[in-house]
Amino acid sequence: MKQDLKILCLKGQDILPYIPELAKLRIEIFKSYPYLYDGDLDYEYTYLNTYVKCKESIIVVVFDRDKVVGASSAIPLEFETIEFQKPFLENNISIKDVFYFGESVLKVAYRGHGIYRHFFTEREAAAKEYGSKIAAFAAIERPLDDPKKPKNHVPLDFVWKHFGYEKHTELCMYFEWKEIGEALKTTHPLIFWQKKL
Repeated sequence: MKQDLKILCLKGQDILPYIPELAKLRIEIFKSYPYLYDGDLDYEYTYLNTYVKCKESIIVVVFDRDKVVGASSAIPLEFETIEFQKPFLENNISIKDVFYFGESVLKVAYRGHGIYRHFFTEREAAAKEYGSKIAAFAAIERPLDDPKKPKNHVPLDFVWKHFGYEKHTELCMYFEWKEIGEALKTTHPLIFWQKKL
């Protein structure tokens, strides 16, 4: 890992002072393909407040000196919103057994230094400590021939498989956001990946 970097695992209320930086970082990273998210700070503050209100949530924050350059979140699924819970409820999987891994966002200059491994290690440790049986996250599903896809885009499927996660196409949720260059919000499918702990 790069020198001068510091990683902190923050829980619940400890996240609060970093909300503005985390919100801006999420908007910056999700602007890129495959999400193409035209960021909304009000939504980000509301979303991140879900983690602040849950004392069992965790956000792994990466600092370069005093600047936030990366973050990775996780929360027991029972404290997430119904949109995230619905695919599991519909497939008769107890939401009390699942620890939901939110986003992992990292500025481009800091990638390739082993930080992603820290994100999984810390979140899985929190999930096991809570007593969860499954770790799960959702990723957008785009068509293979998507005209918006950059030529150099490499999907992260092989990375997730390397960390022991499997794609479960039966666990699908739909989420709305406004894409860059679009006038209105559109609905996007997200497929869950999961790993037994």
